[in-house]
Amino acid sequence: MNRDLRIPGGDVAADRAAEQLQSKLPKVGTTIFTVMSTLASEKSAVNLGQGFPDFDCDPLLVDAVSDAMKSGLNQYPPMAGVPALRQAIAAKIEKLYGYSYDPATDITVTAGATQGLLTAIMCTVHAGDEVIVIEPAYDSYVPAIELAGGKPVLVQMTLGADGYAIPWDRIAAAVSPRTRMIMVNSPHNPTGSVLTPADIDALKDIVRGTGILILSDEVYEHMVFDGVRHESICRHPELAARAFVVSSFGKTYHVTGWKIGYVAAPPALSAEFRKVHQYNVFTVNTPVQHGIAQYMQNPAPYLELPAFYQHKRDLFRDGLKQTRFKLLPADGTYFLCVDYSAISSLSEADFAIWLTSEIGVAAIPVSAFYQSPRESGIVRFCFAKQNQTLQQALQRLAKI
Repeated sequence: MNRDLRIPGGDVAADRAAEQLQSKLPKVGTTIFTVMSTLASEKSAVNLGQGFPDFDCDPLLVDAVSDAMKSGLNQYPPMAGVPALRQAIAAKIEKLYGYSYDPATDITVTAGATQGLLTAIMCTVHAGDEVIVIEPAYDSYVPAIELAGGKPVLVQMTLGADGYAIPWDRIAAAVSPRTRMIMVNSPHNPTGSVLTPADIDALKDIVRGTGILILSDEVYEHMVFDGVRHESICRHPELAARAFVVSSFGKTYHVTGWKIGYVAAPPALSAEFRKVHQYNVFTVNTPVQHGIAQYMQNPAPYLELPAFYQHKRDLFRDGLKQTRFKLLPADGTYFLCVDYSAISSLSEADFAIWLTSEIGVAAIPVSAFYQSPRESGIVRFCFAKQNQTLQQALQRLAKI
């Protein structure tokens, strides 16, 4: 019997029912983000582990949502999302990336990007289908594939002097007749790497002439630094025609707790997506949708985001240069990975616990983003914090 499924205080009949249950995710426990955030709270550590800002969003955005509530926009919106918001999303994508989506058929508002990712997988992946996942990978990818009955096919990024890179020859070798989808993530969590034009060309070569779909996680699309452009899948019609593109207002507007995002896909894919979406969440918070639609009339908040986060990245990197950490490239996202091998021989998980408990700064072990044990002596910091928070963390890390 799976004793984890025994009903506490249950009777014999209930226990027998529990005996028949089989967990669909037997290997899944509490996420590393919850574990490290709980430990950070217990130890009064500076939490640079979980990826959320410790500063407020623009008051104008709060006002826009509040105005929507006060004006009575509090009932169910259309299943796919408020039309004004879908129109604003389509207009933004076309202006930034040159691809035209029909807001009526191609844009769906979701309860955060994670729900969008899960729904895209559930609507397309069938039992026995293979999905290529590039590791290290955000922790929801593999469980979502397994819930759909699919098989994750894992290909690990390489790590060299120039940081992490995707080995496209290995991706090509991993393709089989059962390959249903390839998942890509740029800017990439946790490594901070970004797709290059050469990466895009390699992906095109792999999927051309096949029925393979693409699921592109682009939640950090507005956090690309040093003048480099974000190579959205939307920029490339050949790829966009077979892709679900996922993004997040929570990341873009510093409101991760609002859990609102969107998925853009061509009509046939969107139609399948909405079949699952309507029975998954049905629809998403009405006043928040109206508020964001109003707020998006001004593009400055997302256009200014690269400079905003690059300043924080540079402040944090400059401070870390005074420590024994080896800094890895951070071309996008609000994460920075560091090699601690000159400091400790502890495993990544044990080092993250030690760093949180003894030094007072929480980080995430990069090994947590792999399905199989992988130890490189690397942890991930989040620099989406107030400057004073980053300075406090740097003061503590300087003691190492």
